Amino acid sequence: MKPLDAAELARLRVEIADARVLVVGDVMLDRYWFGDVERISPEAPVPVARIRKRDERAGGAANVARNIAALGGKATLLAVVGDDEPADTLQRLLEEGGVRTQLRRDPQIATTVKLRVLARQQQLLRIDFEEVPSHEVLADKLDDFRALLAETDVVILSDYGKGGLRHVDAMISAAKLAGKPVLVDPKGDDYSHYRGATLLTPNRSEFRQVAGPWRDEADLVAKAQSLRASLDLEALLVTRSEEGMTLFRSGGVVHTPTVAREVFDVSGAGDTVIGTLGLMLAAGLELPQAMDWSNRAAGIVVGKLGTAIVLPEELFG
Repeated sequence: MKPLDAAELARLRVEIADARVLVVGDVMLDRYWFGDVERISPEAPVPVARIRKRDERAGGAANVARNIAALGGKATLLAVVGDDEPADTLQRLLEEGGVRTQLRRDPQIATTVKLRVLARQQQLLRIDFEEVPSHEVLADKLDDFRALLAETDVVILSDYGKGGLRHVDAMISAAKLAGKPVLVDPKGDDYSHYRGATLLTPNRSEFRQVAGPWRDEADLVAKAQSLRASLDLEALLVTRSEEGMTLFRSGGVVHTPTVAREVFDVSGAGDTVIGTLGLMLAAGLELPQAMDWSNRAAGIVVGKLGTAIVLPEELFG
């Protein structure tokens, strides 16, 4: 990516400050317990972790919104949570991160929590707590979504397969009717309900799950363009880990190599990619430029432990 001069960078940051991104999807609370392991349990052949530190971070769609706000954009998060302590913690973390929240409380479910136990920077165990939101609360969220579109430049739908985007097809239709670009971080092996979105951002393994394996680069391009056309997408962005990112559009293919950095943890990297991409598009950049910034942001965040954000001084410095 061509470096920006001081005036261009200042102009971009002003445009970012005015950019409004609506993030909708599955949110979760990521909890990290850090400890030491010095012995094996006498009860079973498992390590005993003595916990010395705890950390809590906003995950899933909440992490997407936090990345947008951290870079200076205006992020609004619409999601369903339980009526419980983890939801209160998520609300606090998001407000501290500058995210405008519209969290629908569903007393019938528990907020999704991912608890990771780590020792010496290695994950020993992950425990997930999750439930599917009720139909009534999801229907209310759809009404909220339509109301928020008027004050939005770009929509991001972050699907983690937890049930929060059951009405994703209706959301895409409503956003298109309102003339708002819709970016989707997809999940599963059936992308038909994302039909008509502006852009999808599967990673390499997710794309392979849907399109099947490819023999070479030409075969990859053919499969990607076929999927893009069949889903009526303007673009398909495949993130390819150490191979960088490839953008497929009707006019051709654009590839950007990975930013060479030491990879420490890929958790949440997809959140940073789509969050940065949506923010840059809302700021008025073209897709290839937005992809370059997303690639740079991803290269930064994989050097951090767990669900993390990228700061302006890291991305623009």
